Amino acid sequence: MYSDVSLFIDGAWGPAAGGRTIDVVNPATGDKIGTVPHAAISDLDRALEAADKGFKTWRKISAFDRSKIMRKAADLLRERADKIAPLLTMEQGKPLAEAKGEVMAGADVIDWFAEEARRAYGRLIPSRTDGVHQIVIKEPVGPVAAFTPWNFPINQVVRKLSAGLAAGCSIIVKAPEETPASPAELIRVFADAGVPAGTINLVYGVPSEISEYLIPHPVIKKMSFTGSTVVGKQLAAIAGAHMKRVTMELGGHAPAIVFDDADVDAASRILAGSKYRNAGQVCVSPTRILVQEKVYKQFVEGFVGHTKNLKVGDGHDSGTNMGPLANARRITAMETFIGDAQQKGATIQTGGHRIGNKGNFFEPTVMTDVPMEARVMTEEPFGPLAIISPFQGFDDVVTEANRLPYGLASYAFTRSGKTANAIANAVEAGMMTINHLGLALPEVPFGGIKDSGYGSEGGSEAIEAYFNTKFVTQAGL
Repeated sequence: MYSDVSLFIDGAWGPAAGGRTIDVVNPATGDKIGTVPHAAISDLDRALEAADKGFKTWRKISAFDRSKIMRKAADLLRERADKIAPLLTMEQGKPLAEAKGEVMAGADVIDWFAEEARRAYGRLIPSRTDGVHQIVIKEPVGPVAAFTPWNFPINQVVRKLSAGLAAGCSIIVKAPEETPASPAELIRVFADAGVPAGTINLVYGVPSEISEYLIPHPVIKKMSFTGSTVVGKQLAAIAGAHMKRVTMELGGHAPAIVFDDADVDAASRILAGSKYRNAGQVCVSPTRILVQEKVYKQFVEGFVGHTKNLKVGDGHDSGTNMGPLANARRITAMETFIGDAQQKGATIQTGGHRIGNKGNFFEPTVMTDVPMEARVMTEEPFGPLAIISPFQGFDDVVTEANRLPYGLASYAFTRSGKTANAIANAVEAGMMTINHLGLALPEVPFGGIKDSGYGSEGGSEAIEAYFNTKFVTQAGL
């Protein structure tokens, strides 16, 4: 059962001050399934006051005890996975197995950062003078504002929330209005685990109104955002004007490179599985699939075969491999990209159309012969649309891989160690995975370069953005 969602401010769940709500719609049916509060400025002020108070409390709790509370939250999340996953599927659309996988992965993220909390060491620097101690101390930066999207409602919140809590920060989460119930349940496990009131606050509303109010506010010391490059640049500009620390995880247009010495069958299977996960609504989704000419035909046939075998349907239905797109805007985007490419000479190998007129279902689509001037060759499709193009040699594919201003994820398939090393060094991206899917584990860095953002939301690097570094030098009197 899907229930109306509440704000969470200063340890209490409740409605928005003005009573305004936003409808939540099931993307598989188009039906309203609940509401989420539309936070007023007075709600944001309460959240800011609570975060300020919560920070003063939480930062004084030892890293050891913060870690224990977080580990308890991870255990609770695992215990509740079977109840949370159906809510996630209902509001976002992804198959139930993917939804449960996201919940369980979220628990792993909490565990990772719980352990990082206990190992966020300072250091002693050898002094040039006898009797002088030089000490480096890491201190939590302060209250954080976090803004997250709808494609991974738990995953995107849990990384920011866990890193901030591990460092000793309080946080205000602006979670997605389209998928509010699952992040609310994530917040609930932390509250039930014993995180003090005010340390975590959850609000919903018009994204631009909330971000433009929270980011400049003097209580907020850091901002973390996951979303589009266009919006990310706007928010980074606001933060920069107020000297706020920022982590940005923005859009991508990932190249996936298949050399002619690769295991082509494995590459087509792995890339098709990655492409249509979450209906392609993934920032690291392989989008421009570049295949060396010698094996191009074989790869296209294999990839199209895997695509045609996908079962599209309601995420709750048994056997569903791909659910609906999360909202009607993505349907329009797919139709626009495909129509534009076709007009310019592209070929549809499979798919290309909306499925039915109820819900946001769309056929998994493969296009070839897509010219460079097509919009989809430069704009992130963020949907179940794969573009497959041939290339001749190493230099050609590197030029194409680096052509765009994005630099988030990249993929490569080759049996040659020499080629693997060379392509890893040549492609401009924050992440590359070779011959398998190895991105987004809690213990590894996750982030991009160029217009795909800066900072990391994984690995030991992620917690550093939530610390200030203080240097203390002391001489004996």
